[in-house]
Amino acid sequence: MIRTLDTTALLGEGAETASDLLLAQMLQMEFDREYDAQLRREENKFNGDSKVSISFENYRMVHPYEDSESSDDEVDWQDTRHDPYGPDKPSPNAKRGFVGKGKEITTKHDEVTCGRRNTARMENDQAVDSKTRLLLYKMVNAGVLESINGCISTGKESVIFHANGGSMDDKMVPAECALKVFKTTLNEFKNRDKYIKDDYRFKDRFSHLNPRKIIRMWAEKEMHNLIRMQEAGICCPEVIVLKKHVLVMSFIGQDHVAAPKLKDAILSSEDMKRAYYQVLDMMQQLYTECKLVHADLSAYNMLWHMGKVWLIDVSQSVEPTHPHGLKFLFRDCKNVSQFFQKSGVSDAMGERELFNAVSGLNIKADNEVDFLVEIEALEKINEDHVRQMGKRVQMTYESDVPKEN
Repeated sequence: MIRTLDTTALLGEGAETASDLLLAQMLQMEFDREYDAQLRREENKFNGDSKVSISFENYRMVHPYEDSESSDDEVDWQDTRHDPYGPDKPSPNAKRGFVGKGKEITTKHDEVTCGRRNTARMENDQAVDSKTRLLLYKMVNAGVLESINGCISTGKESVIFHANGGSMDDKMVPAECALKVFKTTLNEFKNRDKYIKDDYRFKDRFSHLNPRKIIRMWAEKEMHNLIRMQEAGICCPEVIVLKKHVLVMSFIGQDHVAAPKLKDAILSSEDMKRAYYQVLDMMQQLYTECKLVHADLSAYNMLWHMGKVWLIDVSQSVEPTHPHGLKFLFRDCKNVSQFFQKSGVSDAMGERELFNAVSGLNIKADNEVDFLVEIEALEKINEDHVRQMGKRVQMTYESDVPKEN
């Protein structure tokens, strides 16, 4: 659990002193930065080529910007050395589950202890490191969020938090928000670069980026895909704001309880049939109006909320002209077809019939192998087309990309 920041502790109670305090803290940060740089020079001069070296690490003024790749990577200047959850290790409880007596008793369910344990678990998962915490704190300080309440779910590539919405000058912020924090590691993303390096919208930028910025590109890709879906009227989370690798969206659920995944929702036969036709309509809209293929569509990435199916997790979604776009669509159709057929929907089409219904293509084949051969032939045509047109389209796209706040 991440606590709401008390801005008065940072800015002081008097608004007229806020600018002076901010200026003083930034000057102190710059002084410490110069001091650290001088200390490194002295350390290198002292050690020289010696096989045994001496470290001045304990004398450095450590700040969160320290390992930034550039000034663009500096998240915030706030000092988090006194973060109540970060540096302290949670104290273990006795075997009986509590310590102390009377009013001083502390159980294993203590809010601070649980918060520290949850934070430590998230950090071990490479999701909420110090820079990410600064981003989250900054959103709270700016008033975009009132508070960040805790983790909803964790995945291989991201962690989702629930938050209470605040306010923005140019946009309404929902009362309940979801924060998708993309993990700042490439352990999972390095095997999924096919979803982005061949996407003409990001292809030219992909080869020039370092690993941390590639993670940001995944967050940006999800934002753009969700915006397309919103504009087409597809049920999906509404994008509120993107800050580096943290995407703030509307929360699909109610009263801190997330809507169930379609695989976990308990539906009547009529509701399941209704859900099937909703998914069919959304897949067609996604393909024809949004020019997108979900590329990871299954009952795990669809939510059931207020009698409707909602699509989530679209960071890997690609355009049909992607070199593997049609193959991804066939895989989506196979997942959807198998799920609804197993759920007892007699109207559910097979994967090949569903593929043709969604794409508008009329591929005829007696078996899946021949069907995939036809798909690969079409993808080859798409790939040649993208090679010829991609550069011009990319230039147009980059001119339309909004600047990050």
